[in-house]
Amino acid sequence: MVEIGIGLPGHVTGVEGPTLVAWARRAEERGFASLIASDRLAWTTPEPLITLAAAAGATGRIRLVTSVLIAPLHTNPALFAKAAATLDRIAGPGRLHLGVAPGAREDDYRASGLDFTARGRALDLLVERVAAIWRGEQQVGPAPVTPGGPAWWFGGTSQATLRRIASHGTGWIAGTGDIDEFTAFAARVRGQWAQAARQGRPRTRATVMFALGDHAHTSLARAVSDYYAFAGPDYVRHVIDTAATTPDQIRATIAAYDAAGLDELVFVGNDVNPRQIDLLADLLGDELTSRIPPVRTG
Repeated sequence: MVEIGIGLPGHVTGVEGPTLVAWARRAEERGFASLIASDRLAWTTPEPLITLAAAAGATGRIRLVTSVLIAPLHTNPALFAKAAATLDRIAGPGRLHLGVAPGAREDDYRASGLDFTARGRALDLLVERVAAIWRGEQQVGPAPVTPGGPAWWFGGTSQATLRRIASHGTGWIAGTGDIDEFTAFAARVRGQWAQAARQGRPRTRATVMFALGDHAHTSLARAVSDYYAFAGPDYVRHVIDTAATTPDQIRATIAAYDAAGLDELVFVGNDVNPRQIDLLADLLGDELTSRIPPVRTG
């Protein structure tokens, strides 16, 4: 049965810090499996590791996930290893999951003075260096409390994404898309995993934009149009068309991904009012609490 997570509305212009903490508390109280923080530098999105540190202090069970952290912007792997291990210790074993990707927005790299074309190599280097530090090969900061360090999840749909998942990952985080795109790439993830002779199976997460209530479509269209303006009107329309703004769309989306074998579906908020969590939880009812997972270390 697919687990259900909540994505913080960090991409919505003007969202305040106390609002995000209120979302974290309420998401745990209502039984959601994970709390997701997104990343972007050349935008108003709050820094995800700091955001999840605040959420960790306000909660005790819910998983804390970056989806996705633009990891190559963190050019000092040792400092990143220390920051993530510190957050892992604050949160407790198994709660922090590091969803990372190279990122697709050149403006984030221009703002950093970094080479956009080298971002894939930079991500590979960071993961290798951080993993080595967490294995104890270099003394840097505190050790993570999660055995082996927080779980790595990788975003993207490239051959390099497949390689990273198979060599270092727990699984794949699919972006905002549709069920056909998820199904096609998830099959490739499983094939690469088997080819690498990894034990078990790769896990999968997917995200869908949502808003509920009387002004759901208006709130979602405004937030999405602002945030994805860089990608052009066709992509904005695609995100709006694949979003969920009615109870029937919520149920249909869950059913479709459940049938496709997804492990966790994350509904990303587009209205900053924490009441959105209650609207979604009330819609799912007892079915939501039956999906609460134990905290895992991988």
